[in-house]
Amino acid sequence: MVTFLPSRPGRLADVPSFTRAIGGAETNVACALAAAGHRAKWVGRVGRDGFGDHLVEVVGGHGVDVTAVGRDPHRPTGIYFRTDEDRAADAHEVVYYRAGSAASAMSPATVPYESVAGARILHLTGITAALSGDCLALLRELTAPRPGRPLVSFDVNHRPALWRDGDAPGVLLGLARRADVVFVGADEAERLWGLGDARAVFEALPEPGTVVVKLGGTGAVAVERGGADREGTATSVPAPRVDVVSPIGAGDAFAAGFLSATLRGLGLRGRLRHGHLTAAAALTVPGDLAVPPRRDLADRLAALDDAAWGTLHLGPGWTEADEKDPGRTGDGPEGPGRAGDDQEVRTP
Repeated sequence: MVTFLPSRPGRLADVPSFTRAIGGAETNVACALAAAGHRAKWVGRVGRDGFGDHLVEVVGGHGVDVTAVGRDPHRPTGIYFRTDEDRAADAHEVVYYRAGSAASAMSPATVPYESVAGARILHLTGITAALSGDCLALLRELTAPRPGRPLVSFDVNHRPALWRDGDAPGVLLGLARRADVVFVGADEAERLWGLGDARAVFEALPEPGTVVVKLGGTGAVAVERGGADREGTATSVPAPRVDVVSPIGAGDAFAAGFLSATLRGLGLRGRLRHGHLTAAAALTVPGDLAVPPRRDLADRLAALDDAAWGTLHLGPGWTEADEKDPGRTGDGPEGPGRAGDDQEVRTP
């Protein structure tokens, strides 16, 4: 979708002007993965209109393959307006204009499985499932068990305003159980399914090989199952301390960082740390999209010992830190990569 970002904080009724940008959980993930050096392809539908042109050009400009994006001559590209507050805050407002949009008309007929079959990972979200019956049929088709399918990643991404008639809990649980990797916020799991802790989420999702429960600013906990270990051992990684500029897009960035590390074959702890670091890049910029940290910088920070990781402090500009000195330990005597004062990544 095309998103319009407010020129200043406040109610939509009071904001005098907006800046045009791109939005959409899946496109955010695709752009972040492309920026991290992976081949990423966005598959979807937009209108044959100026906003559709803008989306295709901007997403393609981020290095994402857009050759499989369809153009609908009869339906417009969706747009939305939002305020600057955290989505979880009562003051946050978002207004969607996508009923009857090209994206809402996606179906197994317009987005065939063959368009995604060659990927190593197929990333989907619960937002698409909420758009229409045809979109839900598409997600059920793409998550259906079949030989040789890509690793299916599913971010629950519950948006209450998009759902009606109490369908969300059952639909999203059913889709999550068909995926290989699932991302869900602890708040979403409580709101949707009445599950009060990560262990309850893991038990409710016995099929996926990897389940990640995001704990907001606290961190994330994940379980990975394989072979005879169908219960899995939970791995918890705290989030680094971050000076937040805007919380929008952090969840998508976390998924991108985790999936990037998955493509690189890193262990679960490393995947969670890379998820946190990519989320921190998004948290320290004003828009939905942020350039992820350079791989060498992210790898060095992800390799910190637990004590040093626990003192990590990331502020605006941290992804541009000098590659020879991406982290430092305040005035502590132990030197870089050791516990001491805050492990602060300096703003250029």
